[in-house]
Amino acid sequence: MGDMPKQSRIKKPKRPRDVNQLAALTVALATGQPIPKLSDGRNPAAVALGRMGGLKGGIARRDKLTPEERTASASKAARARWAKAKKQ
Repeated sequence: MGDMPKQSRIKKPKRPRDVNQLAALTVALATGQPIPKLSDGRNPAAVALGRMGGLKGGIARRDKLTPEERTASASKAARARWAKAKKQ
């Protein structure tokens, strides 16, 4: 009885929206074949390029702002967060 994994630990594949990919997944699950790798539709080179820019964007902005500008920006962000919390 201890050999069976719990239901919550069984990783279910994400259900694709494309009908053909869904059919391939259904056949693979029914026949016990390995689950085919599904494409998420994004270009890996573009994803990597965007990630590179995103990783240095905040640091570059921080270095460019003066301490007074950083304080003003942080205060404005805090006011916006509190305003949003009061609405809910």
